[in-house]
Amino acid sequence: MKNWEFSKVNGSKIMIDDRLSDMMGLVDGGYIYSTLFEYVGEGPKRYELILSMYPQENYRTLTSITMYMQDVPGASAQAAKFLSSRGINILNSLSLDGMSDTTIIWRILADLSFVGEMDILKEKFEEAKNSKDPSVSLINEIEVKPADIGRVFRVEPSKKKNEIRRAAPITFSNGAYDLSVEYGDILNDVDGQTVLLLEDLSSWILSVTFFKKETKLVKMELEIPDCPGSQGQVLEWIASTNVNLISVFSKVKISYQTTILELVADFSTCKYSISEMKKELPKALDGLNGVFELISFEEFN
Repeated sequence: MKNWEFSKVNGSKIMIDDRLSDMMGLVDGGYIYSTLFEYVGEGPKRYELILSMYPQENYRTLTSITMYMQDVPGASAQAAKFLSSRGINILNSLSLDGMSDTTIIWRILADLSFVGEMDILKEKFEEAKNSKDPSVSLINEIEVKPADIGRVFRVEPSKKKNEIRRAAPITFSNGAYDLSVEYGDILNDVDGQTVLLLEDLSSWILSVTFFKKETKLVKMELEIPDCPGSQGQVLEWIASTNVNLISVFSKVKISYQTTILELVADFSTCKYSISEMKKELPKALDGLNGVFELISFEEFN
């Protein structure tokens, strides 16, 4: 699943498309909490803005719960009651039929009262299941683990990542996050810039990366053979030109024949200029083992 998109800042607003906002659980009129980080070391990142539906003080007790239930009427209601009877608040969640199975899988982000409650929840379920308690008769299994959203906010000197500001929540409106409300004094030069929107599917948070001024982003699309080693050949040659890959996305077009390879890369340290690379890449592809073709080559800025 492709959990990222590239977008442009329009004035002071970052548009978040329906696909990513649905994946994150963003709702127009909802509050978004945010934290801004600055990167002072090497690499293309300048700032990173983390967006979440939850304040940071809640992260310690946010928990990922996966419930496996029978595919029968009342199963989801029973699972919700099992959690609510223990004072557990269901936050964002997604429920769907298991593929090639008769199981309903409900993935839940929940707020527990304290960290140790994860073990207690698991023990209480197993006790009820072993005693054939009818209150869990439709629930087959429960998995519980920390959401560990806090890992995103850890500042490590080795990464040269500094926390700049934790902002007050602002309202998500018309599919856009307005930077000017809380970060207008810092992010006052980003109009028209390309940003990377990256969704953390397990934590329901969104990362917005602002690139350094010298970053030169290029998107390339190639058709390559659908066989072992084809992607390696392309990526090895690109690495030899000192290009820094930002994202790699591949999808099979015709099984055992053709794969589409989409690359976004920073060309700021490339030994070729962007115009030269546009000419050199097709030549290099002709020399690889198989049929490789450059479909598109587009500079972002």
